[in-house]
Amino acid sequence: MADGLILEFEGFGVEKYEQVNGLLGIDMASGEGDWPAGMLAHTGGAKDGGWVVFEVWASQGDQERFMQDRLGPALGQAGIEGPPARVEWIEVAAHRNPGD
Repeated sequence: MADGLILEFEGFGVEKYEQVNGLLGIDMASGEGDWPAGMLAHTGGAKDGGWVVFEVWASQGDQERFMQDRLGPALGQAGIEGPPARVEWIEVAAHRNPGD
């Protein structure tokens, strides 16, 4: 089964999120772009004082490669330093995108 990942960031919002997606070559509005291998779903949203991302991955290894090769460097380019305030993997019991 798939693995879920929760990432929480402090101190930034939608502007930085959009900047990082631009650096990754992903257009969240259209869904077009250079999506990473193994990512099954992605959701990002604001929280009080920061940003939360929830993703579903085919494997933790897929996400780790993406973090090392692309996401980590893009976060650095956007001026986001240090690790997220929260990184939590969850075992996904079910995953379905309506309409699939």
